[in-house]
Amino acid sequence: MQITFENKVALVTGAAMGVGLATARMFAEAGAAVVLSDHNEEALGEAVAGLEAAGHTVLGVRCDVCSKAEVEAMVRRTVDTFGRLDAAFNNAGIQIPPNDVVDVPDEDYERVMSVNLRGVWNCMQAELRQMQRQGSGAIVNCSSIGGLIGNPGLAAYHGTKYGVIGLTQSAALENAARGIRLNAVCPATIDTPMVAKMLAEQPEAMEVIMQKQVIGRLGRPEEVGAAVLWLCSDAASFVLGVALPVDGGYTAN
Repeated sequence: MQITFENKVALVTGAAMGVGLATARMFAEAGAAVVLSDHNEEALGEAVAGLEAAGHTVLGVRCDVCSKAEVEAMVRRTVDTFGRLDAAFNNAGIQIPPNDVVDVPDEDYERVMSVNLRGVWNCMQAELRQMQRQGSGAIVNCSSIGGLIGNPGLAAYHGTKYGVIGLTQSAALENAARGIRLNAVCPATIDTPMVAKMLAEQPEAMEVIMQKQVIGRLGRPEEVGAAVLWLCSDAASFVLGVALPVDGGYTAN
């Protein structure tokens, strides 16, 4: 079965690198016009230039998902440029240093909540308003295995990812009759620049990860992207409100 997004418009946040860039590229290769969004303007420009050089129809929009005004402007520019919004992958997210609950600095807690949870909330609101006007669309939010299980030292991060699943499932129920589907993906440890930075700072973490990731390797960004494209496609037309593990067996172990 070939998944196609010909004549469709897709939006990806956190699209300058890693899972976001891989997914944006896969949407483009499947025929979509793709809006790439990221707060890192330099990296975003490089990502957009690479896709344009490959002959794809793309638009780069710098956006801090913590800002409701910037998110609304991002969606407005998407529609002004391409006329509609058919698929959205709300992928932008951050990690913070591991710490016991009582030792997490307030600024770390506020930052991870603002990006990972409020950012998804802001994006969903703006995207849903447009999709409700159209009467169609699909949204995938990026949660994590941290939205399905707990791990010591990661309470604040996991709290955001549990929250993303709650937002996704509630909004899925609200919007199903409007022709809009919402789902979430829950990746395990994926080989991205953000994870590489984490492992450089916490080299002992890799041993712990490999004990649970029974497939015996890190995930690839394209493996998450494939799940996102399927969930946004007509092939998943009867799937809504799921939190899909993409985790190499981590949560089954």
